[in-house]
Amino acid sequence: MTEAIAATIATLIARARAAQSIVASYDQGQTDLLCAAAAWAIMSPSQNRALAERAVADTGLGNVADKIQKNHRKTLGLLRDLQAAKSVGVIAEDRVCGITEIARPVGVIGAITPSTNPGATPANMIVNAMKGRNAIILAPSPKGYSTAELLVRYVHTEFDKLGAPRDLVQLLPPPVNKAITHALLQAVDLIVATGSQSNIRAAYSSGKPAFGVGAGNVSVLVHASANLADAAEKIVRSKTFDNATSCSSENSLVIEDAIYDAMIDALTAEGCVLLDRQARAQLQAAMFPDGHLSAAFTAKSAADIAALAGLSCASTARVLMVEETGVGASFPFSGEKLSPVLTLYRAENFDAAVKRVVEIYAFQGAGHSVGLHALAQHTEALARHLGETLPVARVIVNQAHAIATGGSFDNGLPFSLSMGCGSWGGNSFSENLNYKHFLNITRIARPIPAQIPDESALFADYFAKTGSGA
Repeated sequence: MTEAIAATIATLIARARAAQSIVASYDQGQTDLLCAAAAWAIMSPSQNRALAERAVADTGLGNVADKIQKNHRKTLGLLRDLQAAKSVGVIAEDRVCGITEIARPVGVIGAITPSTNPGATPANMIVNAMKGRNAIILAPSPKGYSTAELLVRYVHTEFDKLGAPRDLVQLLPPPVNKAITHALLQAVDLIVATGSQSNIRAAYSSGKPAFGVGAGNVSVLVHASANLADAAEKIVRSKTFDNATSCSSENSLVIEDAIYDAMIDALTAEGCVLLDRQARAQLQAAMFPDGHLSAAFTAKSAADIAALAGLSCASTARVLMVEETGVGASFPFSGEKLSPVLTLYRAENFDAAVKRVVEIYAFQGAGHSVGLHALAQHTEALARHLGETLPVARVIVNQAHAIATGGSFDNGLPFSLSMGCGSWGGNSFSENLNYKHFLNITRIARPIPAQIPDESALFADYFAKTGSGA
């Protein structure tokens, strides 16, 4: 670390700690006003549009209309989740166990944010950090820097209206690189990281507590009972949203043989184009020139991808579909594509479909989530089977996956843009990142009547089975 970088980080941290010491004494009402101020910075219609336009102009990823919707919807949903949540003082009392829980700030948070969502993700992290009365310093991706800079400017303007300290939300100075980001991670109290797996590994290896997310590569099973038209509409709506910038976008459909052709027809009716063998090979050569996904294809529309690959047959497609039979590095379409390109697998039956998903997640995407489309009378048993057998933290039933996984107004998951993938995905948590991850909890433990168990009762089943304890 150079002296200049060390001095820069030391100044940022000192300012953050000074600001955080002020809001540490805020009550719940003042804290919630901070959250509202940070949220309005991105939800104000004119500012939302400016952020969306800046994001697309500078990153070249996604599209303005969907980013406006994402900025609004994700932040609105987050505020709904936080509205009645306690994050100051006593937040829980268990009189039977004599335990009182008190919410405390974490301190200074370092946040790594991605170019795919350069406005919505930092906004989500800022609001959650404010709910815990913390300070936060953003380390945005270089492509997303100007969007994050504009967002912070808007946040400061809103804080001024409350008389809140601007230094609660800061930004690394440009150019953001590995050296200054690493220095920040070593200086903060907690790290939250979303983006490339190299960034996640840096967060976990920093020596500081960290919440990082796993790689996406979502598979969706289409059961023989599914309402195919409904499933196709939801899959395409999800896959095309913001040109599939979300790690929750469907990457593979595993379709039961009995309805395979009919499902393709349903997808075609929604504007998908199935590529023949020659067009598929042409797309693969263009998208994966050295076996790895070319950045030129990331988060572009299907029509733009078709043009880049020279596929005149798909110039008006909403989604490009390719059939696949293998999984792994030699079959690049089996991995995450971050674009409206959808891989199709045919499975003999549901058990075979599940085995195929196991193979896909052994290659990439373990821990994230899986989708299921089936009629209501089958979903409970099928979803429970998936939840008990697959290495996933979420099973999304009959929903547009990218819209549902990070929380939705019609499901109970917390609104978030950062999804923990558990030990399967190399993460320390398996929930949607939410305000609780931005809190320390102090517990008061009082004496209660002793509850000493009966050893013979505890070991009764074991002794009966093994003959031990006689």
